[in-house]
Amino acid sequence: MRAFLPSDSCKETQLNAINPQSWLQVERGKFSKLSSSCTTTSSSIESFIKVPEPPIVPFFKPVDYVEVLAQIHEELESCSLQERSNLYLLQFQIFRGLGETKLMRRSLRSAWQKAGTVHERLVFGAWLKYEKQGEELIVDLLATCNKCAQEFGPMDVASQFPVEVDGALQETVVTDGEKSLKNVNFWIGDEKIVCRRQKIASLSAPFHAMLNGYFNESLCEDIDLSENNISPLGLRTISVFSVTGCLSDVPPDLLLEILVFANKFCCERLKDACDRKLASSVCTKDDAVELMEYAIEENSPVLAASCLQVFLHELPDCLNDERVVEIFSHADRQQRLIMAGQASFSLYCLLSEVAMNLDPRSDKTVCFLEQLIESAETDRQRLLAFHQLGCVRLLRKEYDEAESLFERAVGLGHVYSIAGLARLGYIKGHKLWSYEKLSSVISSVNPLGWMYQERSLYCEGDKKWEDLEKATELDPTLTYPYMYRAASLMMKQNVQAALGEINRVLGFKLALECLELRFCLYLANEDYKAALRDVQVILTLSPDYRMFEGRVAASQLRTLVREHVDNWTTADCWMQLYDRWSSVDDIGSLSVIYQMLESGEAKGVLYFRQSLLLLRLNCPDAAMRSLELACQHASNEHECLVYEGWILYDTGHCEEGLRKAEESIRTKRSFEAFFLKAYALADSSMDFSCSSTVISLLENALKCPSDNLRKGQVRFLLPYLFH
Repeated sequence: MRAFLPSDSCKETQLNAINPQSWLQVERGKFSKLSSSCTTTSSSIESFIKVPEPPIVPFFKPVDYVEVLAQIHEELESCSLQERSNLYLLQFQIFRGLGETKLMRRSLRSAWQKAGTVHERLVFGAWLKYEKQGEELIVDLLATCNKCAQEFGPMDVASQFPVEVDGALQETVVTDGEKSLKNVNFWIGDEKIVCRRQKIASLSAPFHAMLNGYFNESLCEDIDLSENNISPLGLRTISVFSVTGCLSDVPPDLLLEILVFANKFCCERLKDACDRKLASSVCTKDDAVELMEYAIEENSPVLAASCLQVFLHELPDCLNDERVVEIFSHADRQQRLIMAGQASFSLYCLLSEVAMNLDPRSDKTVCFLEQLIESAETDRQRLLAFHQLGCVRLLRKEYDEAESLFERAVGLGHVYSIAGLARLGYIKGHKLWSYEKLSSVISSVNPLGWMYQERSLYCEGDKKWEDLEKATELDPTLTYPYMYRAASLMMKQNVQAALGEINRVLGFKLALECLELRFCLYLANEDYKAALRDVQVILTLSPDYRMFEGRVAASQLRTLVREHVDNWTTADCWMQLYDRWSSVDDIGSLSVIYQMLESGEAKGVLYFRQSLLLLRLNCPDAAMRSLELACQHASNEHECLVYEGWILYDTGHCEEGLRKAEESIRTKRSFEAFFLKAYALADSSMDFSCSSTVISLLENALKCPSDNLRKGQVRFLLPYLFH
């Protein structure tokens, strides 16, 4: 989830990032008082440096990821076409629990590509579009390469539905002795509409029985239809359709009238024609809101799918419209079937995620998750839905409901939901029960790091420390144990040990919460230069980041800290960057680049260097943002082409990236253009003979002007290519 979903903290350790007095001092700019007050005693440090407890996340977290992923892979090889998308969706949920963004998107794309129904294509296409918010530049770049992202564009929904309506009933002629009634006169009020009797009879079994059966109307030339909610114009249009089979130039209001009439008299061909014609008229959200009601009421799947497409295309904004939320929130099983076919679970998975990202505590989030539970067809789908709603109920402090949901998820085999039960037990004052609950899990399965991390919340002293050490041993990527140990060491005024502890995790995982804690440690130790470095890296990763539980902007803290640090000249910055880059101090390099960007010089080059560092630190989203900024600030065309090429390459469009490199070289030979071409060619070709071409390109790169930082990388690579 993009939105951070925090849990309720345990009672004894409800944590705040900074006390109110210190916060006021920051607000008023009284930074020196803040820093001096925070370094005097352990109690003042304690009020300044706090660690929030790990959240209960709304993800599917199996005990054995490998086993479950292998099982899904096996099922994908033997399942029916109708089951594939749901399996890819489950795979997506597992990768999300692992935080594997690229694998998540790959699973979503597979679900879209293997979709067996129009509804699945709509849902997963919209999901991919939603996941790629902010990537409009990539779509534009692909368009310049005559390639477009198909999942982004609107679909001709009607063409995706097979025509399953039976042909016309056989026309017959009813005679009464020598008399044959070829026409029938329908009366609506004072208006007469002359229709061909057998053409109307062929529209449906009820009309056939009425006009050719043993009813009084069968022998009548005049029939009154005034009480059937059809206008004279509507009936004339139906008469034309009965002869031609077409509905040409019929306005939507009249189509709706005819649709209702066709449904009433079981005119399936006419109804299908209205359904498809109306589907093509849905252009705006207001159209979709109005017509979805008719689609559901009249069981018109094509129209419903067309309305659904409009809603999904406008995510997340459409969920701010209460009319749209009402449609999705209160649909029963039959209405969900009309609206989403067999993709109901996928639809509500998407809607729930979007709603949680907007506001996990909102009523609409609860409604969508309740619909998700109703739509679930397998135990794996149910356990995910129960767990997610349990997390939201916990967040809303609806503890009894949350407990019931977590219990149901555990009953279906989701062991991670026990963490939710333990939190609830502690909130209700049963700390020992929570500890024993986690102990029981640890002893009954192959334990994972999160189990020891969770159990550490319900014990103190050496036991807590041992559990956190075990959590780190089993899962070094968990940040809470490092942060807790660092904060504890700082409380004991063991500054170097505290910094050493938090540096352990920052050495391989650039987590914002860890950078924020280290910033606080440096601040408490009055090391303003190091504190400035960390806050500048925080702003590089997340320009709008707010610290101290969201109460103060990181940019404001940077302004205050910078008053205590000497300014660097441009020459100083380049020297600092060279030193840090050479020593592979990526965090330090990012901080220097952040400072250099304020000078306004060579911003395109600096943003590009920033992106390289962020990729090396495994921060792909921030790296992409830096690449886009590099494009915006490129000083010339050939430089911009290189950055566009890297954007295409990094988003999986290697051939298009290669073409951008070649275009840049044709414009002007440059180090970066040759390097990009060599890199993309080496990655895209499976032919080992291309090594000589790659080497030649890198040698050409070295002949072009550049600084020693970049050329050093090429000189480092070349010996490996010769082998």
